[in-house]
Amino acid sequence: MSETRSESRHARWWQTPARALNTACADAARARQNQLTKPPGSLGRLEDVAVQFAAIQHSDRPRVDPVHISIFAGDHGVVAEGVSAFPQAVTVEMQRNFVSGGAAISVLARQLGATLEVINCGTLADPTTLPKVIHAPVATQTQNFCETEAMTDAQWQQALLIGRAAIERAGQHQAHLFIGGEMGIGNTTAATALLCALTEMTPAELTGAGTGLDSHGIQHKTRVIERALQRHVDLLDDPAAVSRALGGFEIAALTGAYIAAAQAGIAVLVDGFICSAAALCALRLNPSVQPYLIFSHCSAEQGHRKLMTHLEASPLVDLNLRLGEGSGAAVTVPLLRAACALHNEMATFAEAAVSGKLTQGTLEG
Repeated sequence: MSETRSESRHARWWQTPARALNTACADAARARQNQLTKPPGSLGRLEDVAVQFAAIQHSDRPRVDPVHISIFAGDHGVVAEGVSAFPQAVTVEMQRNFVSGGAAISVLARQLGATLEVINCGTLADPTTLPKVIHAPVATQTQNFCETEAMTDAQWQQALLIGRAAIERAGQHQAHLFIGGEMGIGNTTAATALLCALTEMTPAELTGAGTGLDSHGIQHKTRVIERALQRHVDLLDDPAAVSRALGGFEIAALTGAYIAAAQAGIAVLVDGFICSAAALCALRLNPSVQPYLIFSHCSAEQGHRKLMTHLEASPLVDLNLRLGEGSGAAVTVPLLRAACALHNEMATFAEAAVSGKLTQGTLEG
């Protein structure tokens, strides 16, 4: 808590600009792409990804590895409103599954050779029997945001710092790519409320099934979010207040991690609906993070596609995923690896002694 108080006395760290992109390295990478043995642009998005990584890493030969994955977990007071098909005990039970290796993200992290960590940001059930979990609880859960703000300002800042600490660990592992994941029963409700507040889209447009609600459950969840937005209507023009009043510990931690990653010059691969809500919060708090965010996939959660349109973002794949926990982002890491390998290892026309594209002048001659 002392660190949180110290932060409050100084400039807000989350507003410090992201590390500047290296445009010279981006230009060099783009020039190399145009010299490789292929028609210009024929590798599509893979070319753009390689150039984006070059600008982020200040290198015309970018790389993806090492990959660092942080899963943030937290419980939500709004679950008292009956918005989830699962009990809150699942939040801790899934943390156990993550660290024991049985979850989807655990399998994917092993396949990728990525560093995987799980951070308890605050849960009702006691997870201290899980020694492999990083314990950094803000409180046992957020408050019910239909009745009051989900977090105090001190709690919100503490949650942001949990995310920043994860990026410090990623830096210690010399990570070139950060993936954030989440676990928290009730967090699609919080994410939807955040997105409604920050985009002015309606709960009816964005509210989905989450962990598996039926049509009646979705209607009830929609009404709960409408109540929350009305309760906090006076705060909706302040993104920090919105994040504090309607978010969750794990969502705020993700927001802090995305901002800190951009400040440290580490590329971010954004997962699905909830992580994208955290990314939108990060963008509203610090627009300079935008070039560091790569949206991995389009979630089956109904509001995610609308959010991608709102952000003018083009996710790498659309596989009808809606699991969360960073899994959709992890699935797309091989695409990023392929983009960098092609960029770095393909021969140029000169190296391969292959004739380049004829110029217009040559054609006319």
